[in-house]
Amino acid sequence: MAAHVSVCRGLVAVLVLVACVSCAAAEGGGSDRAVRQRLEVRRHLKRLNKKPVKSIRSPDGDIIDCVHVSHQPAFDHPFLKIHTIQMRPTYHPEGLFDENKVASRNKKTPSTAQLWHQNGRCPEDTIPIRRTSRDDVLRASSVKRYGRKKHRSIPSPLSVDPDLLNESGYQHAIAYVEGDRYYGAKATVNVWRPKIQQPNEFSLSQLWILGGSFGEDLNSIEAGWQVSPDLYGDNSTRLFTYWTSDAYQATGCYNLLCSGFIQVNNEVAMGASISPISNYDGSQYDISILVWKDPKEGNWWMQFGNDYVLGYWPSFLFSYLSDSASMIEWGGEVVNSDADGEHTLTEMGSGHFPEEGFRQGKLLQERSGGGRVQQSKGTQ
Repeated sequence: MAAHVSVCRGLVAVLVLVACVSCAAAEGGGSDRAVRQRLEVRRHLKRLNKKPVKSIRSPDGDIIDCVHVSHQPAFDHPFLKIHTIQMRPTYHPEGLFDENKVASRNKKTPSTAQLWHQNGRCPEDTIPIRRTSRDDVLRASSVKRYGRKKHRSIPSPLSVDPDLLNESGYQHAIAYVEGDRYYGAKATVNVWRPKIQQPNEFSLSQLWILGGSFGEDLNSIEAGWQVSPDLYGDNSTRLFTYWTSDAYQATGCYNLLCSGFIQVNNEVAMGASISPISNYDGSQYDISILVWKDPKEGNWWMQFGNDYVLGYWPSFLFSYLSDSASMIEWGGEVVNSDADGEHTLTEMGSGHFPEEGFRQGKLLQERSGGGRVQQSKGTQ
């Protein structure tokens, strides 16, 4: 009997030892994964955060790095290694460089600025870049997906099924034109700070320049303002851009978070906060976005406001848009993470419908070109 007990105790000791070894192996594996992730994040931040000439801390907590124009992330692209920067477009649809015309414009609403301007400006030959933090990257589903949209996050207004405007939780209210060849578009939109219910949701108002079908060959250039806690870590309203040449699969990104868009302006930072913001039934503030194709060089240029030509997307980034656009869209987008027919409390625009009028629910103040409107179930 004693011998039997002794054997049992010995067996228990062996099992405990095996269990402890298994625990140690699991902990070691987890530690290895954590180390690999830290190294991957560190390498990614080193690629994105170029050495600055000067750094400016914004009142909202952002750090804006003034990086030499030739050192920006765009030039990590293998096709841009020997690229000669085009410092200004050869053509502007509104005669930007006619100073008398610019000075004579009648501004109906006060102009907007960016918060970081309160603490400094970037010198000539540099561009302002919002510094990416470790927390920014860790909020993404993976380092590889940081700064990228999910697939199919674009409205297809040509579909007869309105539910396709609400695909995969993305809901839209848009106006659009199609059926011709387009070489540019402009939008002037009120700037709001819509409420966001869940951190993985966002709200935006933007302009889309589109080429190709709504399949895997879609080309898109996008610009406007957005509130995205997942991307930026707060609920501030921020200027943004996006591009893709394969329907968000492997190409493109927000702002300057990958190689592609070439910025030449030292006044405006992509992804930085916009200030001031419109108030319901109070003061109204707007931004204007102009995107057009340079007929000589073929690049797609972007202008912010009346005076700031920000930079361009080289034509080689695209297939269909290397020639022209086949559709232009203006509108808003929200993510609805609720299921079973329920709707998120995340707002679009002011959170009020347009029929309430200016100062209350106006999503789009101005758009170039005609077009039909399709509206989702989301609030504008």
